[in-house]
Amino acid sequence: MPIENERKFVLEDDDGGLERILAETPGVTRSYLRQAYLDSSGLRIRSIDSGGTTRHIFGYKRSVDDQMVEIETEISPIDFERLWKIRQENLQKARYSWQDGRFHWDVDFFRADDGNTYFVLAEVEMPETDTMPPPPPAILAPHVLLLAPRNDPRFSSKRLSDRVHAERLLADVRTKGEAA
Repeated sequence: MPIENERKFVLEDDDGGLERILAETPGVTRSYLRQAYLDSSGLRIRSIDSGGTTRHIFGYKRSVDDQMVEIETEISPIDFERLWKIRQENLQKARYSWQDGRFHWDVDFFRADDGNTYFVLAEVEMPETDTMPPPPPAILAPHVLLLAPRNDPRFSSKRLSDRVHAERLLADVRTKGEAA
């Protein structure tokens, strides 16, 4: 059973400097995601554009016994568009990814319809048996505002697709150093 073991960091990038640095860093790949959630808990679809190729993914993600089970399979573009019509929440984000030894890092820049970034979140995927996240890489460290509590639903992409929720959460983190 595929178990996702990740931790999330809220990042600051008001001036777009972090995204520019990541875009120019060797070994970091960029992709653009359109993602939507369907009417049953844990179901989502994704369109991932990377390097001139587009993939369409149907996924199931659910917490079971304090572990996150994630199953994904590729679907046709036609099926993606059909499911897109019945979406509940949706989002778009630019994602920068790289491997760092045993860890995989993704930095997501959540985009509003006008293309502006309204929230930045780094995720580190760890081996299943790890319980403590590694320190953020030097490229991210100056931008870290908060290590999100493990499995806190306020920091899920589904919740962050709500721009109002994301902006309130970011304001809380900036003023209180934590999510209220």
